[in-house]
Amino acid sequence: MTGADLVARLTRRSRSNFYYAFLTLPRPRRDALYAVYAFCRTVDDIADLGPAQGADPRALREQLERWRREVARCYEPGPGPEHPIAQRLASAVKEFGIPREPLEAIIDGVAMDVGGVRYETADDLYPYCYRVASAVGLAAIEIFGYTDRRARDYAVNLGIALQLTNIIRDVGADARSGRVYVPQDDLRAFGVTPDDLKAGRSTAEFLRLMEHQAARAHSYYRAAREVFPRVDARSLVAAEIMGRIYHALLSEIEHRRFPVLEERVTLPARRKIAIALRCWTSARLGAAA
Repeated sequence: MTGADLVARLTRRSRSNFYYAFLTLPRPRRDALYAVYAFCRTVDDIADLGPAQGADPRALREQLERWRREVARCYEPGPGPEHPIAQRLASAVKEFGIPREPLEAIIDGVAMDVGGVRYETADDLYPYCYRVASAVGLAAIEIFGYTDRRARDYAVNLGIALQLTNIIRDVGADARSGRVYVPQDDLRAFGVTPDDLKAGRSTAEFLRLMEHQAARAHSYYRAAREVFPRVDARSLVAAEIMGRIYHALLSEIEHRRFPVLEERVTLPARRKIAIALRCWTSARLGAAA
């Protein structure tokens, strides 16, 4: 299997919320996004083999360092990367000028997961969200193309919103894996403990805690909307599709009163496709979705 086949297969197989945004892109840009997404998935899979699964953190850090060297080979003179996904990533870097910093930041974010860090405040959580989500957006907008530098602020805010939505969606499964991303001061303020999350205790206090987390995510969706560069609406339609799908997911979780300790809430494919079509049509007509 070629590197191109591998990155495309990883993306299609995932059927993630990102997949439906990728479909709107011209083939060269879509292939480049496949490469970035496959890189993110592959690196993130290292964290999923963390201490809770019995893996040696030192071995996981060594794997991350190998990927850091692969990223370096995308930019430095020499023979180039060895891994097929990194080779496709190098092609995307060359074709679209993806900066090195966000790719390294993604690895830094995964390294935080390997370390099993808990976050005392929302301000402490922010760097993690930036590295694992906003950095992905900063790489992606180089592939989408933009003319207004506010696109960078849009990517950062949207990335934080998406990651906060992920944290809400996965709060139960993460807790059972020994990971608590909800800030500790929020847990204390609402009278919820990490053990409550792990045990799946969906109390009134937990619901108020989740409402507070959702309000924070909504604030970042609003911040992204406020800086959205309308001049680049057509170029950034894939990003808008991602944002709209995730915002709809958050709304669905809220509507269902946060059943996130027992299940992983998802949107049906038909709804994701409908959102993608609305965004694409609106962008083609020259207006933001």
